[in-house]
Amino acid sequence: MRAETRKAGPLSKITIDHEDDASETTVSAQLDSTHVPPTFGELGVRDEIVRALAEVGIERTFAIQELTLPLALAGDDLIGQARTGMGKTFGFGVPLLHRIATEGSGTTTLDGTPRALVIVPTRELCIQVTNDLVNASKYLPGSRKSGLEVLSIYGGRPYEQQIDELKKGVDVVVGTPGRLLDLANQGHLILGKIGVLVMDEADEMLDLGFLPDIERILTMVPDRRQTMLFSATMPGPIITLARTFLNRPTHIRAEEAESSAVHERTQQFIYRAHALDKAELVARVLQAEGRGATMIFTRTKRTAQKVADDLVERGFACGAVHGDLGQIAREKALDKFRSGKIDVLVATDVAARGIDIDDVTHVINYQCPEDEKTYVHRIGRTGRAGRTGIAITLVDWDDVPRWQLIDKALDLGIPDPIETYSSSPHLFEELNIPSDATGRVRKAAPAASENGEKRERVERESGSRPKRNRVRRRTVRGKSTDGSATDAAATGSDDSAKAENGSVAAETGEDTGASAPARRRRRRRRTRSGEGPAGRAEQQDTSNVEAVSTSSAR
Repeated sequence: MRAETRKAGPLSKITIDHEDDASETTVSAQLDSTHVPPTFGELGVRDEIVRALAEVGIERTFAIQELTLPLALAGDDLIGQARTGMGKTFGFGVPLLHRIATEGSGTTTLDGTPRALVIVPTRELCIQVTNDLVNASKYLPGSRKSGLEVLSIYGGRPYEQQIDELKKGVDVVVGTPGRLLDLANQGHLILGKIGVLVMDEADEMLDLGFLPDIERILTMVPDRRQTMLFSATMPGPIITLARTFLNRPTHIRAEEAESSAVHERTQQFIYRAHALDKAELVARVLQAEGRGATMIFTRTKRTAQKVADDLVERGFACGAVHGDLGQIAREKALDKFRSGKIDVLVATDVAARGIDIDDVTHVINYQCPEDEKTYVHRIGRTGRAGRTGIAITLVDWDDVPRWQLIDKALDLGIPDPIETYSSSPHLFEELNIPSDATGRVRKAAPAASENGEKRERVERESGSRPKRNRVRRRTVRGKSTDGSATDAAATGSDDSAKAENGSVAAETGEDTGASAPARRRRRRRRTRSGEGPAGRAEQQDTSNVEAVSTSSAR
């Protein structure tokens, strides 16, 4: 039941709901357009963290951070619910770092044993959260002389390196459930001193089947701890998990005024496209004016790789991230995408969950999402952190019923997408595609590899490097066809040429500065089986003769 409603200065409205059993408190907030968010320093965050965040351009809080920080800094258990791209990572990361680095905050002194544990569903999200925590903690003191140590633990990497880092001592561990449980069972990961536990993207961990592993991990950590659970949606099993392992949590929901399930700053275009024309259509969309980093989503790993290979062949700087790739290849593709070396990334839903890249301008759903939740997560890759974005969904004829369910659930008002082809005028007009755009772009010169082979090839083709003189002459029995002996120094070639009668010319001798006498070539005569001098048999393909004797005399 609704207990009370109060007005507050920084927020336009805060509603506090109490459960009947008094086990959970819900705080919902809507921010109006005149609201000015506070800074991290104004909320009591340590100066070292405020300074580190300011260096990466973060000074003021988002809605979810503004509500979670006062409670999390006090050590309360909480559930943070907000759409993707609303800043949940620093919503738990900042208070986590503040508490373990501050004496008297309820956590024990740092001694090289993990004091905080963050559980995430995917490897890519693990790396991203680790990088965010490293950036925010660069000035904080830790168990090592170098400062507070944050370690990422996930599958696809050798155990030895992660075990060595744990032996050296770490303060914060970010990891995926499977590898965390393995190292904990082996005794390498000590969870007995964890003071702060975070479960990020809990709904995705539920979808991936990690809930049993998470429950086993939660039984290994101390009962006296702070637990924070963050998720975009709150299905029933996650609510049950929260009520089982969280101590009287506060449920925080933060949204902007009149917000819906998807970002209002994201323009959505839905087209009914033919499967055989999708590649050509996407190639034209990628030439739209103002297009920056672009993510393309597929339902299957095979389709993701196929689309990526096709776009590379068409001249686009494109990479792929999906489950069939090794962990190193996936990390390299993401690093190139973040650094701008490639501006198109093709990914499956699981691999791209939680990837936070702020400057993504376009999202293309190459295949229709499975449900409305997947659709929201996909288009949530753009329009992040207050930016605008464009989301394009290509619906095949067979996927129209699925799309109509998504449209009805999200109330988008586009149940029947317009039929669209790569040459449709409205496609060029709505997405600002130049009229002369085609399905291919000019390929850039290949980048130089580490050993310089590609660079040498480019220089040789461009004429900036002199070509080697290669002279090839046709020879018969060591002599050129004009009757003169072949000069080995002039030819410099190890290629042999066939004479008109089918015999192979002998190679010339080494470079001695003078023409060497031609070596007499042995001649082999074909004879019938069992006749002629004894010698080695020579097989003839055209005549099914099994053995032919040749003379053994020299």
